[in-house]
Order: sequence, then C-alpha cells, then structure tokens
Amino acid sequence: MTRPRRRRGKVIGWISALIVVALVAVGAIAYAQLQGNVSTAPLRSDDGDGEPELATGDLNILVLGSDTRALASGGFGEDDGSQRSDAMVLVHISSDSSRIDAVQLPRDTLADLPACEDTGRGSYDGGYGMLNSALEYGPACSVAAVEQLAGVTIDHFVQMDFEGFIGVVDAMGGIDVCLPEALTDGHAQLDLPAGAQSIDGTQALALARTRHALAEGSDVARLGHQQMVLSAIVQKATKSDVLVRPDRLYAFLDAATSSMTVDPGLGALTDLAGLAARVANVPMSSVTFLTMPATEAPEDANRVVPTADADVIFRALGDDVPVVLTTDAVEPDATVRTTPVEILNGAGVAGLASRVSEDATAYGYTVSGLANAEAVDATTIVAADTPEAQSTAQALASELGIGVTVTVGDVDGVQLLLGADYENLTSQPQATPAPSRPVDAVNRSADTDLCAG
Repeated sequence: MTRPRRRRGKVIGWISALIVVALVAVGAIAYAQLQGNVSTAPLRSDDGDGEPELATGDLNILVLGSDTRALASGGFGEDDGSQRSDAMVLVHISSDSSRIDAVQLPRDTLADLPACEDTGRGSYDGGYGMLNSALEYGPACSVAAVEQLAGVTIDHFVQMDFEGFIGVVDAMGGIDVCLPEALTDGHAQLDLPAGAQSIDGTQALALARTRHALAEGSDVARLGHQQMVLSAIVQKATKSDVLVRPDRLYAFLDAATSSMTVDPGLGALTDLAGLAARVANVPMSSVTFLTMPATEAPEDANRVVPTADADVIFRALGDDVPVVLTTDAVEPDATVRTTPVEILNGAGVAGLASRVSEDATAYGYTVSGLANAEAVDATTIVAADTPEAQSTAQALASELGIGVTVTVGDVDGVQLLLGADYENLTSQPQATPAPSRPVDAVNRSADTDLCAG
C-alpha cells in the first residue's frame, strides 16, 4: 500500500481557536465530558509548577496543525510516532480586542531552531532546519522556535490534528467556498469543480493541503487557498445556527476538544470561554489573514526565509500596532520627507543599513546613500539647520522607533548613523509605538466575499 504523503492540514489548527466562541453556550451537563476531552502540554520547557493563568493584554497565540498519524482513523497513513506542524499560524489579538492579525508561517521556512529540553518527546540540541520540524519535540519546542523567528512572546498555543479539523467542519454542516477553476489532485484526494459550492470536512482538508493542483506546486503557493478556507470557517461559525442548535453545538465542541492540545493556561473550559469573549468582540472585517513574506532560501531553492517585510510584520505584532498593507497605506506626508537621508552603518551588523534603508524608503523618504562607518556605540541622527531637514529627521526618528534626540550639524540634509545599540533601541517598548511601515503580503480579510479574487 502506498503511504499518503505528509502534506495534509495546513489550516487545521486555526479552527481550534474559533471553537472558543461557542464554549460560553455549553451547559453544565456536557461540561465535564468536554473538559475531559482537552489535553494539555507545557508552553515552555522550563515552566514551573505554579498555577497557570490566562494571559491578559495583547495576546500572541501559536496555532499548530499536527500531521501526526496517531489517529483513530487509518486513512492518513501508518503511524511512525513522528509529528510535524503542517499548519503554523501566529495569531495576534490586540490589547483592546479590536483586531486580529493571523500570520501564516510557511512550513518550508528555514530558521535557526533553539535547543529544547525534554517535555515528553525528547530533547533537541538546536540547529538550522525547517520550522515545522520543531513539533517533533513537542509544542513547547515549536513555541520556542517561533518566538526566536518572530522576536515576540507567545502567550498560548493551540494544537489540532486532521481528524479534529474534519470533525469540526462536518459538525458545522460544512463550509462554503468559491473556486475560480476546477481543482483535481490525486495525492490529496481532491476533485472540486469551479464556482461556489459547499464542501465537507474531508474536502476542506484536501483543499487546504493541495499543492499538486496548483501551477506553482509549492508550499507558499497554496497559502492563498488556505486563507479562503480560514475565511469560510470564520464566516460559517458566525453566520450558521451551530451556536443555537444543541445537537450541532455539542458535536462541534466534542469534535474540537477531542483532538485539541493546549497549554495549561488554556486547559480549563473557563479559560477558553474567557478567550472566547475576546474573540467574539472582533468584527470579521478586522480579522486579517496574512502570509509571512518570504523569499527563496540562498542554500535551497525549495525552502524559504523571511524578508524585511516579515520583520516589519513581526515588529508590529510585538508593538501591538496594526499591520499596514501597501494596498491600504495612506499616501505619506511629503512635507516632512523632502530632505534626502544618508544612512551610515557603524553598528558592525552586516546589511543593517540596507534593511533600515528599505524601511525608510517604504515610509516615503529619499535615501541619498549608504555607507559603512567606524564602529560606534550610540545611534545618532544629525540634520542640517533648516526647517525641512529638522522636520524630516524628527519624522524619521519617530517612524523608525528611534528614541534619540535629533541634533543640528554640518551635514547635507539628514544623516542617520546606526550604532551598536540600534537593534536594542528599536526593540524597546515606546510610550507611543511607531506605526508599522507598509508591507506587501498576501492577505485576506475574514469578511471578504468568497467569490472575490
């Protein structure tokens, strides 16, 4: 028997975050059984024995779709004891619960993976490898890997397997999708016609994981389909009668909780219900799915690495500010960007001036030149003694998040000297966080018409 490829369920994890919306409607009789369904695993390998709590403020939740074959069904191949995260979505809920940014992390992303202590699946010494491989050593290892990649603190994780995804979609009565063309993929057991249609859980999983039906045939190429599936799930969850029909509600929650693993901070249904109250407050128009901007890895054309735009998105999540997309960006105020800016790299970090130049250019500034300089400890901004140069320098410092005083000097225009403190300087929380510069990323709002684009 040919063993199915391990290319299933990229999107399956996200739905486990949606089930919390329904938990507030669960009656006491069903509560005990549903509570018994939920499994927990450590968020971090060094977690103590203290009482776990639901995090507050802005939240970063890592949603993982496991490709484990340790399932009741035999339709996914032989269980060899391994598991990887074929779905990785870094979900950010703003502190005021006004928006959700869900960033899809391509499974083929190469990254420096940190060492992980044993939390039940063995220890890992760390190394350079694919991001999805960290789950082999448990969700705490995936949390550590994504924290290192994104530079943000993850407050919770939610993990779900194939059967959970299929069961939840079926319990919802299926989801509605709209395909611009027919899709056929024997590897994924996918055969769907073009146009608007309703699909069941098995078909939804196949649509989310297919790559052979796509011309590009790559992991990144199929993320657009996954965004459509995610949007369809959100729309069905909010518009259907699942939450008011006891038979559907219980089947929905039972399917989800039976295949879900969470950190101890989400281990009680009351914790999930608390999260539900926040998720339910966010309008669909403010739920945005984004694919992490990536480019071909230098050492392997079949793998990807994050781009400078990905760094900007991750900084926005860390600062709890909206991600600004190029399609939504407001035309910059040219009156404070009229003076050319020279950027000097005295930080000793290769490529730093180029990266900062990309940010400045995206904000609308004119970069007149890049150069290396003698090593310095402190970042400085010097501007000519003209109103235009001073305004440009002040705006640049604010938008790059550089908390330094602009000084007057004998320079042509504005000169930004990057010191050894630059990385730390721009990563520190600001009283008023700098707005995110516009980024180019594949994206979709949860309320987008399924037949649009």
